[in-house]
Amino acid sequence: MPGMRLIGIDPGLQRTGWGVLEVEGSRLSHVSHGVIVSDKKLPLAERLRQLYQALGDVLGQWQPAEAAVEETFVNKNPTSTLKLGQARGVLLLAPAMVDIPVFEYTPNLIKKSVVGAGHAQKEQVAMMVTTLLPSAGAVKDDAADALAVGICHAHLRRSRQIIAEAEQKLSRRSLRA
Repeated sequence: MPGMRLIGIDPGLQRTGWGVLEVEGSRLSHVSHGVIVSDKKLPLAERLRQLYQALGDVLGQWQPAEAAVEETFVNKNPTSTLKLGQARGVLLLAPAMVDIPVFEYTPNLIKKSVVGAGHAQKEQVAMMVTTLLPSAGAVKDDAADALAVGICHAHLRRSRQIIAEAEQKLSRRSLRA
């Protein structure tokens, strides 16, 4: 089975983490990671444009076949939640505009698939990302979260493939019977 490149995205208006992985079967390899930072001094529309353009540049450089994005959690502050939602919309749009399928995962599912516990701390997630992707080095904060989103997608994607293959085999058997 040939390798597939994917990008994990941890959305934020101020800081958006991204991490690119190569997936071959059940093997994961780190390709690159980083953080997109918007200028707090600019109006919201300009900050959203910065996110869109910067993620577009990352997608153009690394050419992922699929994108995985962390779902938004609700803040106590409604204004912050709304702004995060707008940033997230732009970050979902960027890969969709270049025909990259986008998958979304909840924070608890991401933590559970990477650490084994849905309520793991950020430090535990970062440590597991470093353990699973040693060539990435010590990855922190938003980039570690983005790589965790990518790892979650890779694991769940592989599970979906195995299930689909099993269903195909069962379907062929029932056709022969």
